[in-house]
Amino acid sequence: MASTLEDLKAFPRAVQRAMGVALRDAQTGGKHESAKPLKGFKGASVLEVVQDHDGDSYRAVYTVRVADSVYVLHVFKKKSKTGIKTPKGVMDVVRARLRRAALESRDRKERQ
Repeated sequence: MASTLEDLKAFPRAVQRAMGVALRDAQTGGKHESAKPLKGFKGASVLEVVQDHDGDSYRAVYTVRVADSVYVLHVFKKKSKTGIKTPKGVMDVVRARLRRAALESRDRKERQ
């Protein structure tokens, strides 16, 4: 969704590969060992993949809530050096894109 593909391409190649494997697992109905439920959402409908590289932490947030697709909601480099909590601004982006993904999926089903 939005700029996630371009943002992911800006990550180091090793991070791109690791996240690509995790997302491919989701597309085929699996769950990569590094995928964990993102706190603030019910159950395991929104997952986060964390990849550390050269002292930085990169994240990809995706949903399997929309039954017919895997939507990558947001990818970002975590900037906070203290704490593990996902910043509020990031959570706001994820929530907005999750709503948009649900609407797009519904519209696609109606057109079929």
